Amino acid sequence: MDTDKKLREHISALADGALPDSERELALAALDTDNGQAAWRAYHLIGDVLRSTPGGDLSDGFGAALAARLAAEPAHAPVAAQAPALEDQPAAIIFP
Repeated sequence: MDTDKKLREHISALADGALPDSERELALAALDTDNGQAAWRAYHLIGDVLRSTPGGDLSDGFGAALAARLAAEPAHAPVAAQAPALEDQPAAIIFP
């Protein structure tokens, strides 16, 4: 059995409010670790996105104005000793 996978399942169920009381202590102990806290944040982010409702319609010309502003942004050089991007972290936690 993959212990990390089981702990992530417990944390996910805890975040969803679906974890049985008998297994809550294990999930709470997992939250005391860096990986557990990262998984907790990732599952809440996923839940927030799934529960979000679409916003209002964008005004006419919004896409063109955004494209022009993005084109005017200066290029950024990559930094060698940079931490992994946030969008790369949850996938590593959720899908080993």
